Amino acid sequence: MDIVSLPPEIDREKIDSRYRLVIMASQRAKALALGAKTELGSSSIKFTTRAIEEALEDQLDVVTGEAAREARQEALQQEAQRLAAEAERREEIGVELSELEKDLKFYLNEKEEKERKAIEDLFSAPESEEGAEESGEKE
Repeated sequence: MDIVSLPPEIDREKIDSRYRLVIMASQRAKALALGAKTELGSSSIKFTTRAIEEALEDQLDVVTGEAAREARQEALQQEAQRLAAEAERREEIGVELSELEKDLKFYLNEKEEKERKAIEDLFSAPESEEGAEESGEKE
């Protein structure tokens, strides 16, 4: 297994500090863990090692300063739009679910009534037969 030498050599023109390297690598490792593909032919197994290697070999884009703030704002707006669309979809599903719940309650009530009648019939039938037997014995 390859081990990244510590401390890694950072190209200061591309990555301004080792803290930025850590942030870049952590975000990339998370993306790799979620299934992102890597173009780097690495023999390492761990996502964190692959992410550090990609960052050091300039495989990742770095956005800093005002461009980073704008990208963050845009990402927040997209997330808000996605959440709003999901909320609308949940409301639509909620209406459909409430109708299904009503149908299900009706069905369960019908079924419960049928079962209750069947139980009552089951227990009431022997009583009427016993009453007939008792009247037959008295005669």
